[in-house]
Amino acid sequence: MIRKATREDMETVLRLIDCGRQKMIDSGNLHQWTNGHPGKKQIESDIMNGNSYLIVADEEKPVATFAFIKGSDPTYARIEGGHWLNHEAYGTLHRVASIPGTKGIMDTIVDYCFRKVENIRIDTHQDNLPMQRALKRLGFVYCGIIYLENGDPRVAFQKKR
Repeated sequence: MIRKATREDMETVLRLIDCGRQKMIDSGNLHQWTNGHPGKKQIESDIMNGNSYLIVADEEKPVATFAFIKGSDPTYARIEGGHWLNHEAYGTLHRVASIPGTKGIMDTIVDYCFRKVENIRIDTHQDNLPMQRALKRLGFVYCGIIYLENGDPRVAFQKKR
């Protein structure tokens, strides 16, 4: 089951983000989600704007989190080394994280988001190979390089339903 995160879920979301951060380190991705990002302020903003979600297991235990934002993402306005599949309305996935040992999380997230929009865009660090493999397996197309507000590059993907 997927539900929106509430203020009461703040510590749970942060704990899941920490799990995701550790997964990245364990897989050799030492450069993404560093220096406390994403932090409490970002997660609080996601929750208050209705963009933070939890995947809850049968026993009502949250096993994953993600942010899903419908509408234009300013960091996607400029893309280098390629192009977006289209310029239609889209939703963006950010801050995907899960507890160790969970399987099929991205499938669940993508299925849920495609019930809300026809196009999904997502970006990740070049060293986040597990995420890139999951995206390719799910049919996302590599579109090019985007740059975060701080100038850091990210590989960008898109899928149209």
